[in-house]
Amino acid sequence: MLRFTFLIVGSLFLFSNICCDNDSVQSKNLKTEKVIVGYVPGFRGELDVSVIDPMKITHINYAFVDVKDSMAWLTNRATDTVNFRKLNQLKKINPELKILISIGGWSWSENFSDAVLTQSSRRKFAQSAVNIMHTYDLDGVDIDWEYPGLKGEDNVFREVDKQNFTHMFVAIRAVLDSLTNQTGKNYLLTSAVAGFKAFLDNTEMAEAAKPQDFINVMCYDYYTGGPKVGHHSNLLPPENYDHDRSAKKDLDMFIAAGVPPGKLVLGLPFYGRSWILPNAENHGIHQIRDSVLRAGGYTFIKDSLINRNGFVRYWDENAQAPYLFNEERNQLIVYDDEESVKIKCQYVLDHDLAGVMFWQYMSDPKEYLLDAINASLK
Repeated sequence: MLRFTFLIVGSLFLFSNICCDNDSVQSKNLKTEKVIVGYVPGFRGELDVSVIDPMKITHINYAFVDVKDSMAWLTNRATDTVNFRKLNQLKKINPELKILISIGGWSWSENFSDAVLTQSSRRKFAQSAVNIMHTYDLDGVDIDWEYPGLKGEDNVFREVDKQNFTHMFVAIRAVLDSLTNQTGKNYLLTSAVAGFKAFLDNTEMAEAAKPQDFINVMCYDYYTGGPKVGHHSNLLPPENYDHDRSAKKDLDMFIAAGVPPGKLVLGLPFYGRSWILPNAENHGIHQIRDSVLRAGGYTFIKDSLINRNGFVRYWDENAQAPYLFNEERNQLIVYDDEESVKIKCQYVLDHDLAGVMFWQYMSDPKEYLLDAINASLK
């Protein structure tokens, strides 16, 4: 899910009600049947869970668990186990909160193809993933394979990944259901998936969706490679639907591939992307870049950059997306803000999607965007 790196492994103990119960959740500002899925960066070490408001989210995905020797693998076991215990304490505040291990990510996807290559290896992988979940009283398994049948960072990939991607979910669901028969509790199976067409061409999403509860579509990072730059998380195409990427186009492709809208979760970035351009033409949108800069998370962008220090906020009406441009430095910053997030949440409601996901919680510690989500998805 993401275009970032992380690791973990886990086990479980609760039931899998995807929706919040309006009678049981006494939230400051969250009463919703839509999922609000937030990834937390366990790969950074011990988490400060005091900054996480469990009443504003329905699901926490712990990033990431590694894949090693055809098994889900807790590379940072010492801190991962502490983090699991801390995250489970949040259920004292919100008993409906679900916590999942997320396996893979940009830097830990290199061994997926090997792990699911045969029926026996898939069974081994599925059992190890569920064992981690169950051992640490968690609520489900999330898969972030970047990418089946395609080059990611440094991953093995094969043509048969297309079918094995589906077989993997079937195998994990079988082990989860077996555990349900023992405990009487239901467990979640979800995934984070890329929104570009090549991902769909190398998977069987209609079949892969069947064993899953919902699918988090990473509707961001639209300009991470290549010489041109532009919006990295726009809801609508800025100019041309057939040419430009957008969240709408991503979701339309998944629906056309046979995934029910009610299983699709619209992914949001809580961070921005930035580049230096050779000139100020079109304020940087759809221009050739000179160099790449770090933009930071939304709390930093809002508090330090928007209409400050030479940066001017603009709004692309076609794309329904904000951006910043600094004419002195020819620097472009693209991101989501409260306005664009509320528009996306309305899109979720209008199209009866499952909800929203965001990467990642610590990028917006003041919860500006999470508050906008809650205000929209009541």
